[in-house]
Amino acid sequence: MIRHIVLIRFRPDLPEDRIAALLAPIGPLSRRLGFTAAWGRSESPEQIERGYLHGFVAEFADWQALARYQEDADHKAFGAGLVAHAQGGLDGLLVFDLATPSGPSP
Repeated sequence: MIRHIVLIRFRPDLPEDRIAALLAPIGPLSRRLGFTAAWGRSESPEQIERGYLHGFVAEFADWQALARYQEDADHKAFGAGLVAHAQGGLDGLLVFDLATPSGPSP
């Protein structure tokens, strides 16, 4: 399994409802392309987000499934919207891909 983690530092002038609308396309993308996803605002009690207060985690079966997502036109439009509204453009996003074993944790 591949966990695709995206953290976003949105511009401070964006209201929460606009941010929710920018993140909403991950739901239809996940259903259409067959991956699971969770998204929203950080609720960390540690509060060390360093401005990356929103994001999502998408779980793909393998690297090929992640590649199909990355090549998808709707994903590219979704990503462009995030970049356009992130503080500093692309500098306002962090992307981390983590390959994990498919079985239960020891």
